[in-house]
Order: sequence, then structure tokens, then C-alpha cells
Amino acid sequence: MQVLFTIIGLIILTFVVSVPCGYLRQNYKKYSFMWFLLIHLPIPFIVLLRVKAGFGWQVIPFTLGGSVAGQIVGGIVSRRRK
Repeated sequence: MQVLFTIIGLIILTFVVSVPCGYLRQNYKKYSFMWFLLIHLPIPFIVLLRVKAGFGWQVIPFTLGGSVAGQIVGGIVSRRRK
């Protein structure tokens, strides 16, 4: 049960880390260097969190999903503020 809570916490944290990058990404032209950088910027931090939590490659799809969802939500928030 504790492992499940740790995985859920890791997914939520990846979501939260990716929201600001998705928000900022909306200000740049699609496929530009900064657009690309803001998509990939949270990945090293997410990998570090996953390794420190003691998980292997099996949780990568879940953390990837949390990161993509955070990017999408950040983009939506940015567009609604404009």
C-alpha cells in the first residue's frame, strides 16, 4: 500500500513540475529551441525523483503521463489568461 502512495505522489509531483513549463511553452513558437527545451526541462528532475524513490523503468509510463498532463494543463492555463 505504501508503494502505491509513493507512486501516486511521484505522479502528482511530475504533474506539478511540468505545469510551469507548459505555461511558459505557450509563449514560444512551436518547434523553436525554447519550445523544445521547455518540454524536456523537467525530465532530469523527474528521473532523479524516480531513482531516489527506488523505482525502476516500470513507472516511466506513469511519470511520463503525469508530465504530459502537466504540460497540457499549463498550456491551457496560459491560453485562458490571455
